[in-house]
Amino acid sequence: MRRFPFRAVLAGVLTAAVGPFALAVVASPAQAAVTFSSAAVNRNGGNCVDLYNNDTSDGARLVQWSCHGGANQNLTFTPVSGASDQYTVRTSAGKCLDVNGASTADNAVIIQWSCHNGNNQRVRLVAVSVSGTDKTFNLQVVHSGKCVVPAGGSSASGADLVQLPCDSTPARVWRLAGFTTDGGGSGGTWNPPARLVDPLNRVWSHYEQTYGNLYGFRNYGWDQIMANGGYVNYCVRWDSAASVSASQRDQIHAALQRQFKKWMDQMLDNGQAWNNWPYTNVPVRVVGWAVRNRAQLQWSDSSVDVYVNNINENAPQCAPECGRFFNQGGDYSRCPGGASRHYDMSLWLTAGMSGGAGGDWGQRVGSEYFVGNLNSENIHIYLHEVGHTFGLDDFYDWDPLPGEGFIMRAGSASQITEFDKWMFRDFWRHLKSRYGR
Repeated sequence: MRRFPFRAVLAGVLTAAVGPFALAVVASPAQAAVTFSSAAVNRNGGNCVDLYNNDTSDGARLVQWSCHGGANQNLTFTPVSGASDQYTVRTSAGKCLDVNGASTADNAVIIQWSCHNGNNQRVRLVAVSVSGTDKTFNLQVVHSGKCVVPAGGSSASGADLVQLPCDSTPARVWRLAGFTTDGGGSGGTWNPPARLVDPLNRVWSHYEQTYGNLYGFRNYGWDQIMANGGYVNYCVRWDSAASVSASQRDQIHAALQRQFKKWMDQMLDNGQAWNNWPYTNVPVRVVGWAVRNRAQLQWSDSSVDVYVNNINENAPQCAPECGRFFNQGGDYSRCPGGASRHYDMSLWLTAGMSGGAGGDWGQRVGSEYFVGNLNSENIHIYLHEVGHTFGLDDFYDWDPLPGEGFIMRAGSASQITEFDKWMFRDFWRHLKSRYGR
């Protein structure tokens, strides 16, 4: 069960020098273009292409606005079949960037419109070399040969987008951090098995249609690992009257580490990090235990911080001052153990619980279930709930892969499957631009 309410849960190149920039027209891509998602950041002022007011209607304005990482600033670039250098550009509303009325005139307004694959909805990415950065382009509309630019070359937030003749001046240049020609960047490509391509596309489309803050949410497990520089800290919420020995504690920690690693291993190919994922190993550190009665914890060493009778949701919790869920800005100055003892997630072990729950706050499963499976190869309920922490959904009411089980379809698989792996990778593929990857 997901308790995650998305908070509180492009071979040959033709070049010409133009002013301080080098304009590079991609004549024949070395690799087939692939779909990618990215914000488009203007080089004159640093604003982002923005779907004004999150308007979902045909004709809604596209403007530039201060970049904030919201869904209405995320664009999906999809290659046009049979055209090696053209893309359609979808907004968060699922509609396409469009030159109003298919006009070829200067200053024709850029809007969104239901996708119809017309040339006024196709753009070419014309590479522009800019010193000190990469992935910078003109967005050239196919039908007019003109480029997307803030009206008047403005750097002001809220300026409408229009089309004007292309050149390499900053107002006509956009950085697409998520741009890739292979779907994976260094270390991997987007090449799921052919039978999984359509199901994966349907899953991501479902996410975009269901979760309004899909791209704006900033506390996925991905965010937590990246904020830490490659590790995760846990608190154990011992929601049980049973006692725990030091040996049991260490076994719980070891099992937690082994199981979490199973998801992290999905980001590796032959030991190498996939798709610009920066880590080949993500250590899991248990920094605290929360309990009702200190006498239940039968150890006296100081290897973990112990929090006694701090009750929330009728269960003991570690200090909120130390939890990322409560302090997403990363200020742990009030954490008794200091920033090094902050926790990103909780492993909430509840007596008598038969199912599970998961989200950005951590995972909840039965204490008897988890302890009874310390030596199991797969603690499958826990694995399912960790999927939620990284954004993966439940599939109670639909099945993108009929006849095949997978861990995120509860009860249909007892281990992470190939489909789970590629759903997991797909989430990273869509979010990695926020980390400059």
